[in-house]
Amino acid sequence: MPLARCALRFAVEIKTRSQQAQLTSHRALGNHQETDEEEQEMTRDKIPGASANLSALSDLCTPWCIHVVATLRIADHIAAGIADIKTLATKAECDADSLQRVLRHLVGKGVFQEPAPGQFALNEAAQGLLDPSQQLGLDLDGIGGRMAYAWGSLLTAVRTGTPAYHEIFGLPFWEDLEAHPDIAASFDALMGPPGHGTPDPEVLVTGGWESIRTVVDVGGGTGALLAEILRTRPEIHGTLVDLPRTVARADSIFQAAGVGDRVRTVGQSFFDPLPAGADLYLLKSLLNDWPDREAKVILSRCAEAARPSGRIVILGGVSPDDRADPQLLMMVLLGSKDRTLTEFRELANEASLKVQAAGRLPSGRFAVECRPM
Repeated sequence: MPLARCALRFAVEIKTRSQQAQLTSHRALGNHQETDEEEQEMTRDKIPGASANLSALSDLCTPWCIHVVATLRIADHIAAGIADIKTLATKAECDADSLQRVLRHLVGKGVFQEPAPGQFALNEAAQGLLDPSQQLGLDLDGIGGRMAYAWGSLLTAVRTGTPAYHEIFGLPFWEDLEAHPDIAASFDALMGPPGHGTPDPEVLVTGGWESIRTVVDVGGGTGALLAEILRTRPEIHGTLVDLPRTVARADSIFQAAGVGDRVRTVGQSFFDPLPAGADLYLLKSLLNDWPDREAKVILSRCAEAARPSGRIVILGGVSPDDRADPQLLMMVLLGSKDRTLTEFRELANEASLKVQAAGRLPSGRFAVECRPM
């Protein structure tokens, strides 16, 4: 089950739509589709700022206030017509004075308005908290809490070179999700259509779909991408491979897309042998969930299954040599990373795969196509 499915690219970032505030979801834990605009923004973010304010950059108050009001669904209550702080606190089941202090801090940062004392309203930035993807990524009671609290392990990760997620939550990330189905469900939602929207089915780097009749989506979560591919190409049949508890939630997505009769689900680990003989194997936002050793095993399984003539397409987790993303959230959650094309080429070669092509898809996402050696 890929993060970057986000992410995890996906974590949660706070950026500005006006001069001071706008809410946007992190690219995903994996991994919202990277557009040219996002790539340009990432490049701008890498340009050293001459006037960086260390006090502002190190202040954790505002991000935590955003998480708290998102978890309490304050924006939803205001949108429903509740403005008075006491009524808001009653609805959110929290302390009125403490909530008011949090909201007034956010008003000062450009999120929410206080048109009269003790009366709060939404502004453009606060309306972003009504977005289901924002709520999933910010909710401290769900996967948003795991992503937020995990930053407390960053120092250990930097000192040791390995993730320390287990020191906070008692188990490594994937095992933690297995042990907490409610957290896992919110993670799957964040990685699926509620958190990422409808995936772009244009995934081929070279050639057309004429020679493709079967597609295997490796670690495809609840099947949103595969459903869209099958919906737009009625001649293709698909197989979704992911853990049993994850593929069990895929049926509704396939039925909604009208492709249930052309798809099968395989509940297994992608570290085990994969369904063999398909024309195309997809790995979307998967490899950047794993360190090199595990990523090599996944690629090797794909090479075995795709022989002699199948294709493997990597969507997410590989970047042009001059555009690699640090992906610090992936580092603290999983000890994994985004790889440059050169790094990936070496890893693929060790897994008996040869990189045939790499480039931008119409969506702007960078993709890599491989063939078995």
